[in-house]
Amino acid sequence: MNLYNYITPQENETFTTLLKHKNIIINRIVSSEQVQDKEYIQEEDEWFVLLEGEATLLIDREKKVLTKGDTLFIKAKTPHRVVQTSHETLWLTVHIFN
Repeated sequence: MNLYNYITPQENETFTTLLKHKNIIINRIVSSEQVQDKEYIQEEDEWFVLLEGEATLLIDREKKVLTKGDTLFIKAKTPHRVVQTSHETLWLTVHIFN
């Protein structure tokens, strides 16, 4: 699979699991400009890198503006939401389960 071979959804996001191994899951996420307003509170830690595009997140009520190349670590049970993305925003996420 090629990480950059994808179709951008008309709205929301497309999740593709790239790897499941022991206590980690690695996903590719492709976002449109119209993402669903949804709060996430996950049981696992999450680290991600923004490979393309721009995104604005609210993490525990703190606004974070991210651009290509930015990385972020979100501890388990931390409320967060994606507020805005540019067209064809591409993420690589690593979920780490205990």
